[in-house]
Amino acid sequence: QVQLVESGGGLVQAGGSLRLSCAASGRTFSSYVMGWFRQAPGKERDLLATITWTGGRTYYADSVKGRFTISGDNAKNTVYLQMNSLKPEDTAVYYCAARSVLTYDYNYWGQGTQVTVSS
Repeated sequence: QVQLVESGGGLVQAGGSLRLSCAASGRTFSSYVMGWFRQAPGKERDLLATITWTGGRTYYADSVKGRFTISGDNAKNTVYLQMNSLKPEDTAVYYCAARSVLTYDYNYWGQGTQVTVSS
């Protein structure tokens, strides 16, 4: 099975930046889509960005387009989320997830990492 471990969360001032990392292991990722999600208190878990290992095709939610960048490093089996121009509304638990390119459901999840943006 696929195992995912997030890191890089923390406390940052509004307007600042953070880079989250997701280390993956277990199975081949050549046919997988990797995604970043977040969930704030009292709100649904939202998809922020995705990337495919093959070709590096990316997707961004409108709420983060232009501020966040998803990328991958095959040599390190790691996916990153670079977050710039952070706002207090970005405060949430951020999750890394993975799915097969043949499905819509993300069936592998990391434990989450807290991101807090102060004003």
